[in-house]
Amino acid sequence: MAQVQNASPQLAAPGAGLPGIELPIARVLFTLRAWTHGRRRIDALFRQERALIAELVRACPAGRLGERVLIPRPRGLEDSSRYWSVLMTLEHLRLVNLACAAIICELSEGRVPAGKASTADVKPSPDVTEAVISAYEASCDEVLAAVESAKDLDSAARFPHPWFGPMSARRWHVLAAVHLGLHRHQIEAILRGLKG
Repeated sequence: MAQVQNASPQLAAPGAGLPGIELPIARVLFTLRAWTHGRRRIDALFRQERALIAELVRACPAGRLGERVLIPRPRGLEDSSRYWSVLMTLEHLRLVNLACAAIICELSEGRVPAGKASTADVKPSPDVTEAVISAYEASCDEVLAAVESAKDLDSAARFPHPWFGPMSARRWHVLAAVHLGLHRHQIEAILRGLKG
């Protein structure tokens, strides 16, 4: 049962990854999605998850978007991510969307981005404000624009994800859509916690 808490719970460190057998299973499921879903289908999934998240944000009780809720850990999310507010979740999505858009642009041009992807680097601040709602929506637009303008989604250039290894621009597109779905489930759990 999710619960609103005042004291911070003891959670695994950011970047600790997924437990046990869950990571290999996530890799297999992600690879299957990438093999069986083309660009249009992934675009449709991204748009669908974006619309569902927007509905959830609108359904959140007034004044409670920034309230942190401890939820059971959903499959596919690190333990450190289970004590967030709706706004924190949107900030995380914004950060990841912007990173995915930039990576897709670079890889589709045959360039490997500098640096490395890190799940710990995209954890949100608990002090995020409602301004993140429009910023998150703009980040969704950036992902769609990056995919639309990509010269080669099946890029030879690869950039590694910390869980899924080296990925083409197309796989980063898949990741952006799947990632929205994971965190849509998280927002649903947060809202259940706010009600109960």
